[in-house]
Amino acid sequence: MVVNGVFNGNKIKPRVIAIIQARMQSTRLPGKAMEDLAGRPLLAHVIERAQRIEHVDEVVVATCIGEENRAIIDLAASMGAKIFVGSMENVLERYWLALCEFGGEFIVRVTGDNPFTDPEYASMAVDISLESKPDLCSVTNLPLGTGVEIIKAGALEEAYRNGDKTYHREHVTPYIKEHPELFNIERIPANFKNPFPGMRLTVDTPEDMVFARAVYERVYAGQVFPLSEVISVIETDPDLLKINSGVEQRPMVHSERKDA
Repeated sequence: MVVNGVFNGNKIKPRVIAIIQARMQSTRLPGKAMEDLAGRPLLAHVIERAQRIEHVDEVVVATCIGEENRAIIDLAASMGAKIFVGSMENVLERYWLALCEFGGEFIVRVTGDNPFTDPEYASMAVDISLESKPDLCSVTNLPLGTGVEIIKAGALEEAYRNGDKTYHREHVTPYIKEHPELFNIERIPANFKNPFPGMRLTVDTPEDMVFARAVYERVYAGQVFPLSEVISVIETDPDLLKINSGVEQRPMVHSERKDA
């Protein structure tokens, strides 16, 4: 008998799934999910890092319709990840329907263009969510492209039902962030000093890809490496930052703009 989340004296951990959004139809760098990064597809590194996050029961790659995404599906299957195929532009719907199919009380949102996602800090965010059960949780003070968001299933459903702007559907969590009066949002600062606050550890453009390859070439030895090793590489060769320092991060509401 289950009473207050306890079965036979043992606490039952809520089910946690990591959902990775990935598609081949990227506008600024088409096909980047399968671009070579240290001898493997970029997405393979993202999947492997998601699989290293503690307390994650299932990793799901949520891609979209289109035969060009077959490579993503095949890669995910080869790595033991589950697959969901849904809308190309409505990423929020993709997340919600993937959750409906695979179930879970908390969702770790991972983006397929972040081969530097840090499992340690992601695990910290999951730990916080399992303890205090906020609607949305993230660890802050991390370089762009290394963190994740943890979303409570009920909050994701509310965002799916009520988010009515284009960017709400494209970026998954803006509706939640815009309504702190409705949702319990926890942002926990990491005990981490970033000596390079402008550093981009995400892959949106060809320049980002060149930078990622330069870093992986120096630190990747067949295993997931921590963020601290990336920092060490940049401290040794700060000129690496010049590779993608001119890339402008697109605003969250770019899809609402006429010139975007």
